[in-house]
Amino acid sequence: MAVTAVVNQKGGVGKTTVVLGLAAAAAARGRRVLVVDLDPQANATTGLGVWNPAATIDSALDTDRAGSIRSIIEPAGWPEGEGPIPDVAPSSPRLAQSEHQMATDLIGAQDRLATALDGVSSDYDDVLVDCPPSLGLLTVNALFAADRVVIVAEPAAWSLDGVEQILRNVSRIAERRGGRPGVAGIIVSRLARTRDASYWYGQLSETHADLVLEPAVRLRAAVTEAAAQSVPVGSLSRDGAAAAAAEFDALSRALDPDDAERDDAGSVDAGPVAGAAAALSTTGDR
Repeated sequence: MAVTAVVNQKGGVGKTTVVLGLAAAAAARGRRVLVVDLDPQANATTGLGVWNPAATIDSALDTDRAGSIRSIIEPAGWPEGEGPIPDVAPSSPRLAQSEHQMATDLIGAQDRLATALDGVSSDYDDVLVDCPPSLGLLTVNALFAADRVVIVAEPAAWSLDGVEQILRNVSRIAERRGGRPGVAGIIVSRLARTRDASYWYGQLSETHADLVLEPAVRLRAAVTEAAAQSVPVGSLSRDGAAAAAAEFDALSRALDPDDAERDDAGSVDAGPVAGAAAALSTTGDR
């Protein structure tokens, strides 16, 4: 089990898309997945097909009690697939107000999420925390609760500066937590077939060669359509959907190589996603 905070201090880089793609890929491999939506915009919540949750993450954080997140968890509204349906700790715009209230707690403001997950995260193989696009108290809570961090970066101007800032902040928290969270890698998202995107992708890969994970997530209409329909991209039949699902599957396996090796050893036929993964290098954007 690993708690993974998916972060970027800039909005619009495809962070929530990556969270949903990783959740779908892990679930398709039979892993038990919990998505914690820590963004007041609640895009991960609606992307998982949950529209009117009975309770949301703000109430779990306000409670400040070990395991309080358990009472708000719901199954995603995704259609039945090859693996278990992910669970979600849903968010709502009320979370923004909750962040201001937590700031008045001089002792426990930074570890409310860790407390809420205490005794619950072990029920899952993967806990993915979708962080807001800022380094506020909510993101700090995610970093204090996480075992590892995945940074999502868009191949565009200033992306290197943003990544460096995140790495510094993660390092500062790790110094206070005995080395946790570690940086699991950088996922490059929304990679278009343009000269500018290729240049910045090259800059990221060169500067952080030891951290950039392969493959990059290409900019595809299928990914946007899946988010709009609140379904995993692999469930779509349109062009580019299988290739996008294969990218997320490859990234999920890169993050958990030991588990992926066990999956491969126990499977004779890896199925259509693996077939699409083999064709990634020749698949264009659609």
